[in-house]
Amino acid sequence: MIRPLSNSLNCEKCLLARLPGMFRLPKSFYDRQGGRFRSTTPAEDRYIVLSAKRNSHTTAQQVANQFLAASGKQISRKTVARRLRGGGLYARRPVVCVPLTRQHRTARLQWCREHHNWTEQDWACVLFSDESRFSLSSDCRRQLIWRESGTAYRPENIQEKDRYPTYSIMVWAGIMINDRTRIHVVGNGTMTNQRYIDEVLLPHVSLFRGAVGDKFVFMDDSATCHRTLAVQDCLDSEGIQRLVWPARSPDLNPIENVWDALGRQVAGRNYPSTNKNTLIRALTEEWDKLPQQLLDNVVESMVRRVECCITLHGGHIPY
Repeated sequence: MIRPLSNSLNCEKCLLARLPGMFRLPKSFYDRQGGRFRSTTPAEDRYIVLSAKRNSHTTAQQVANQFLAASGKQISRKTVARRLRGGGLYARRPVVCVPLTRQHRTARLQWCREHHNWTEQDWACVLFSDESRFSLSSDCRRQLIWRESGTAYRPENIQEKDRYPTYSIMVWAGIMINDRTRIHVVGNGTMTNQRYIDEVLLPHVSLFRGAVGDKFVFMDDSATCHRTLAVQDCLDSEGIQRLVWPARSPDLNPIENVWDALGRQVAGRNYPSTNKNTLIRALTEEWDKLPQQLLDNVVESMVRRVECCITLHGGHIPY
């Protein structure tokens, strides 16, 4: 094919043979994937990721502004989000925990060291108790929906919720290995020390003390109504041994995980609660239906919780 072409063009065959190589693009051109060129270099990508890691509460727009000030190059917040995802960083809701001072951390660490040698058999004798409040309005931050992009404000994708608080009730309950108390509704007001004695300690905790025997230990937190002389006198008269509990330590209490499970079950009912009576009925029914294995699992996690708190020097633990 080259010979006829060289004759017609009146040029050397070797020149025609070299033409394809003279216009061939470099190999990097063929290796490049499709799409437009990246607006940032790999070094700039690392800078963007490092900026977000230094301050996890910064927004994508703030990172873009910092990048503009440092490099003089303007990028969008969407570009920042893509670079952060490429670096393994994703926007998520932060975990909400109670504030801990240095004194709180020290007390938690000391308590965990004192109970580091407790075995699962020791924790099996403890009745973990707590109060919790449940509202008629479900937790919108807990509930997620599946929707298409750009349909956030369609009626079926909106969950209406008043900004002012709706009706709520306080309940008390206790859990231990192989058993649980009935859920008790604290009606018409807040818990006082006398109500705590009359409605919780005598009708509920004393029964467990009699069933378990001398090894029984009762756990409650440091709420004001729990720590009065009248409450302590009642515990002493009933022969109930109380477990000293560090302040600001809901993450150490396994019943907190049970409250979370109960809230999900109530929120997932086919017919949401619309008034006080239906909310109480839902809480009671769902409490009784919680599998005992769930309760046993969270109580058995006490050994790991204590070890984790020691490792974190009294800080927040992921439970």
